[in-house]
Amino acid sequence: MAHTKAAGSTALGRDSLPKYLGVKLFAGQPAKPGSVIIRQRGTKFVPGKNVRRGSDDTLYAIAKGVIKFTTKKITSFTGAQKIKKVVSVVPVK
Repeated sequence: MAHTKAAGSTALGRDSLPKYLGVKLFAGQPAKPGSVIIRQRGTKFVPGKNVRRGSDDTLYAIAKGVIKFTTKKITSFTGAQKIKKVVSVVPVK
């Protein structure tokens, strides 16, 4: 007798669900406290003013304002200079 089913099934038929990463709010868009700005793996974007980083590297706003993207030189642990993208929430007056 055969040990596997004859037809219609496969052991490799599983697939993972998409993670829906990326920028959720773009420059110039309004942000409320707690709104997700970027979902990411690793710190491609780093938090600036009025932005915090979650445990899964998600960036979210902590104040009401408008999204602003800038760049900043950051020193790595090896002493190398890296240019990182910084996300900030600028308060609206």
